[in-house]
Amino acid sequence: MLKKIENLPANVVGLRAEGEITKEDYEKTLIPLLEKEHRRGGRVRFLYQFAPDFTGFTTGAMMDDFQIGMKYLRLFEKCAVVTDTEWIQKSVQLFSSLTPFPVQVFKNEKLTNAIDWLSQSIIESNLKFELQDDGVLIVHPKGPLRREDFDQLSSLIDPWIETHHHLNGMVVSIDQFPGWENVGSFIHHFEFINAHHRQIRRVALAVTGVLPEIVSKVASHFVEAEVKQFPYDKTKDAIAWVKG
Repeated sequence: MLKKIENLPANVVGLRAEGEITKEDYEKTLIPLLEKEHRRGGRVRFLYQFAPDFTGFTTGAMMDDFQIGMKYLRLFEKCAVVTDTEWIQKSVQLFSSLTPFPVQVFKNEKLTNAIDWLSQSIIESNLKFELQDDGVLIVHPKGPLRREDFDQLSSLIDPWIETHHHLNGMVVSIDQFPGWENVGSFIHHFEFINAHHRQIRRVALAVTGVLPEIVSKVASHFVEAEVKQFPYDKTKDAIAWVKG
């Protein structure tokens, strides 16, 4: 059975697994919780505790566990798994190396430590963004781009796209392009573009320098949206064009 953990910090949601976990437990408890957060457009700091009396998963629950993890992967901001079960500890430690968000494993006696870790602040994103009420996204890089930046951006725009089927436009405002934190961030950036470019009608690049001009020409070949470049100091004109 899955039970919601009460009296957690405002930015943390948690579930406690007791006894045997079934497919019905996920459908009645976990999926509605994640769907609520997904529609809200927020990201989840998730506490998943396996109580000392946890006995295992049914086959259906194990399949759901994998499918749910893949579907809501970008929804998570942090995840703490609390368990004394060795095979779960090892599985989570292996899986955590592949996730775009921090994951930590704690024993049940360290439950308070897990909650404290989830509550701690995360490094501020280097990608500032705002989704306006008319479906126009304004993006302004502030530092070397990281894969977490694009995951946060996805968690903001994906619920809008699911409801409205597209963004009316996107404005990228860059004075000096800051580059990427590492090669993985660069690859993740293009994965983000590949996943979303068909849902954006217009893209305005308000940028400075030669590199953005090249990026603009390349984007016009790979992005299905109408693309137009503006000088950085004409960002307001870029926004007006996108809205028009």
